[in-house]
Amino acid sequence: MPEHLELQMILSCLTPLGWLERNPAYKEQLRQLTARDLQTYGFLGYPVLQAADILLYKATAVPIGEDQLPHLELTREIARRFNFIFKTDLLADCAPILTPTPRLPGTDNRKMSKSYNNTINLSDSEDEIRMKVQKMVTDAKRIKLTDPGHPEECNVYSYYSVFAPDLKADVHDWCTNAKKGCTECKTILAQRLMDYLKDIRARREKLEKDKDRVRDILNEGARKARTIAKQTMQDVREVVFG
Repeated sequence: MPEHLELQMILSCLTPLGWLERNPAYKEQLRQLTARDLQTYGFLGYPVLQAADILLYKATAVPIGEDQLPHLELTREIARRFNFIFKTDLLADCAPILTPTPRLPGTDNRKMSKSYNNTINLSDSEDEIRMKVQKMVTDAKRIKLTDPGHPEECNVYSYYSVFAPDLKADVHDWCTNAKKGCTECKTILAQRLMDYLKDIRARREKLEKDKDRVRDILNEGARKARTIAKQTMQDVREVVFG
């Protein structure tokens, strides 16, 4: 919807460059993705588009992962700056909503990101899940099968906490007392992940066969969102341009 880009442009004119450059995600990806040219406004200014996505609908609470907290704080700063400059309360302040597991690392123990190719996707097949889990980073200090492990330093263990909490105590025992190796532990986790995602994948496959219904859902959602977005932008234009 064009309102997103219009609000982004207005907010971009008000956002200090230093606010964007201090963003932890921006600095991390500059370090990690050295093979890509990320010295562009599109990449640096992307958080402003994220802010527009939130502020356009006057959201007061946003469900996010822990790694997105800096982005949301930037959104709040941009909203406060806009309201201060134009002496209004038009743009709402927004608070984060975090789940009991606010951060789940990627398979390589870095931040989970498509840019890092370390994700387990809801659409992955069972073979893809098995392959990705078997490649997951584990305890680097556990060299041999007979070596006791350190579960708190193992990425696989963190996944058990979310997808198989009933086995968490057992996994801790297997690892610290060298009762099972990492490969077996990963095999069990992969099966739990497949069981967890089975219904989601089945529903996705069903929707993929009914593209007309998917389009209807998207169009109806867009219609409702556009109504709110158009009103917000009308209010923004009146405040900014008079």
